[in-house]
Amino acid sequence: MRPPRVKTKWRPPLYLIVYAVLLTVMTLPVLTVVWFRAVRAASGAMAPAEIATLAVVLILTLAVAYVLTRTLTVPINALITRTDEIARGGRAAIRPLDNYGTREVATLSQSFLDLAGKLVDHSDHVRTFAAHVSHELKSPLTSIKGAAELLRDDDEDNPMSQEQRNRFLANIIADAERLDTLLSRLRDLAKAELPSEQGSSSVNDIVVQLKMQFRQLAISDDECGEERLALPGEAAGIIFANLAENAFQNGADSFVIDASGDGRRMTVRIRDNGRGIADGNRERIFEPFFSTRREDGGTGMGLGIVRAMLASHGGSIELLDSSQDGTIFQITLPLAS
Repeated sequence: MRPPRVKTKWRPPLYLIVYAVLLTVMTLPVLTVVWFRAVRAASGAMAPAEIATLAVVLILTLAVAYVLTRTLTVPINALITRTDEIARGGRAAIRPLDNYGTREVATLSQSFLDLAGKLVDHSDHVRTFAAHVSHELKSPLTSIKGAAELLRDDDEDNPMSQEQRNRFLANIIADAERLDTLLSRLRDLAKAELPSEQGSSSVNDIVVQLKMQFRQLAISDDECGEERLALPGEAAGIIFANLAENAFQNGADSFVIDASGDGRRMTVRIRDNGRGIADGNRERIFEPFFSTRREDGGTGMGLGIVRAMLASHGGSIELLDSSQDGTIFQITLPLAS
């Protein structure tokens, strides 16, 4: 969406307002002196005390003008200049100002730098994500195109066997299914990054839903079924389904949810008894498209979707432990209202 534009019309600059106010204030003692001289009908020259008073007022006015310029006009103009630099230069231009002047200007500048950093991070994320998506979609599309061309160009003098034909058709179907899975995960990720809807769900409802989806897993809630999570039903279903799918694909047959609150936050621990995560992969499991099961159809988007969806609801996820005995994830969420 194109951002709204400020209407073009003349507006007084800040320094003009500051100096106009100060000059107005300065005229008050001058008018006072003139008034008293008129009342006394004094026609002679101004007394030295009057001249000194006006000189002091002028000096104080100029001093106040200098302070206001240094604390307001200069930092604001510097912030405007920095905005233009960031628009042209990106991350390298995100750096503190030399002078903030007042606490309010410093707070405004920090908010601006935080927003600029988030926008640049989001731009980098979109760029990297687009590169990953194009790569992930290109492989199955290339395979489908190659198999289809071979089937189309089948030589009548030396036709391929039925076994070869079936193998090419099976490859096309498998790649089409992979594309469908990728698109489904992309829809989930897009939904996760949209502004979150309000709602809550109980651990018991989550367990019931998971038992219907994953009949091969023994799913339990460690007697915390009445605990409510600050997640609407659809979001909770996507989050825990991805975690259960990961556990099942890594050889688990047990999936335990343990939720507890401390009055401020809700903590949910998810334990499985799968093969665990290799030490070298623990730092990468939340990276988009990182998968150790690519040959088996893994997309590497499950945990990325989980983290994005939790973040949109004010939550987070971390890997607590992983070994040959299983894996433990911990989810932290605000208390359900």
